[in-house]
Amino acid sequence: MTTTGEDHAEAPPPGAGPWWWGRLRSAVLDVGLGVASALECGVEGVRFADDAGIPAAAGVVFGVLAGSVLVLRRRWPIAVVLVSIAVMPAQMGFLMGIVGLYTLAASELPRRIIASLAGMSFVGTLIVTFVWVRQDVARGNLTFGDWVIPFASVTTALGVTAPPLLLGLYVGARRRLMESLRERADSLERELQLLAERAEERAEWARNEERTRIAREMHDVVAHRVSLMVVHAAALQAVARKDPEKAVKNAALVGDMGRQALTELREMLGVLRSGAGAGGAGVGGGVAGGERVQQAVVPLAAVGAAAAAAADRERGGVDEGVAEGPCLSELDELVGQSAAAGMVVDLSVEGESRSYAREVEQTAFRVVQEALTNVHKHAAGAKTHVRLAHRVSEIAMQVENEPPPEVASESSARLPSGGNGLVGMKERVVALGGVFVSGPTDAGGFRVSAVIPAA
Repeated sequence: MTTTGEDHAEAPPPGAGPWWWGRLRSAVLDVGLGVASALECGVEGVRFADDAGIPAAAGVVFGVLAGSVLVLRRRWPIAVVLVSIAVMPAQMGFLMGIVGLYTLAASELPRRIIASLAGMSFVGTLIVTFVWVRQDVARGNLTFGDWVIPFASVTTALGVTAPPLLLGLYVGARRRLMESLRERADSLERELQLLAERAEERAEWARNEERTRIAREMHDVVAHRVSLMVVHAAALQAVARKDPEKAVKNAALVGDMGRQALTELREMLGVLRSGAGAGGAGVGGGVAGGERVQQAVVPLAAVGAAAAAAADRERGGVDEGVAEGPCLSELDELVGQSAAAGMVVDLSVEGESRSYAREVEQTAFRVVQEALTNVHKHAAGAKTHVRLAHRVSEIAMQVENEPPPEVASESSARLPSGGNGLVGMKERVVALGGVFVSGPTDAGGFRVSAVIPAA
């Protein structure tokens, strides 16, 4: 993994050098170049002193001071180039001029400044070389013709100016390219971290949604059957001595419902146990974080699917390999089960019956089922009205119970309530874009209403 730009800014580079140098190696290099340039200019200062008619010591001091400016090339490259141009007529500072042009071209200064200073250096070298060669030709040191003067001047100026300038431009462009690639890599790493965080958030959201769905499906599977079992058990206790045949029938119903509930719970718990084992093996094997997240979601999804399949197999005669789910055509059977448990229930259907999407029919069935379960829990013995209306673009259902009789309330079985039934119904209906309303009636009963779009 690369280091982000913030880390570069906060943490100093290893082996940081003094003053403006980023590294000790850079400081040593610049000091060495400055010493070499000072020696060069000091030696050439002797000839400059002779030509200028000043003491040799003054020429040497002047040369050493001028050459030492090269130490500042990283901090003030413009000053180094200007000094090299200034001492060029004194026939000194060649190393300083070459290194200064290279540093200037490799810096982050604007192109117009680099071009201007490079042009000044080229012109200065051209003029100085022209004068030198002309003097040598006049003294007879060079026996070539006059054509050698412009040729030597242009060639020397190009040779001194062009190579360091081009090399500096190349090094600077390469450095900027590497910095751009490093910034792009840092940006990509931050994006990947952000995507990983978002993926973790989505995975957590998916796990929460799956847990909610599992809880809702298990509530639909268990609550209705167990509620009917408790109601039948209470009725069995009441009629055990008066009507033995009815007691036997109720006992058989309780046994069938208990076996069905146990079978469905075993299926769900079996999937949950196997999924947890697979998830633990994956973590112990040292898989990547993304794979662990995926393995954590898969068992929940498997349990949710098993819960949904178990909830869909409300009737014992349905093949376990088929999980088409409950539909509105099974409302008669659902109402019949509640009637067999002693509830006075009336079912009325308005409009022309037709088929709907699987999710719509399942949700409508679950709303009626949970509403009847709540009547068993909280209003045993109350007369209940179930109304189903098929409309043009929607389907509406309403389950309303009257106030329970006092005798039935006192003698009814007390069923525990988790308070999740109405929440689960509302979640199902709202997920399909419908409207869910529940609350007590003026007569003392309770009403549950839902409208679901047919599309």
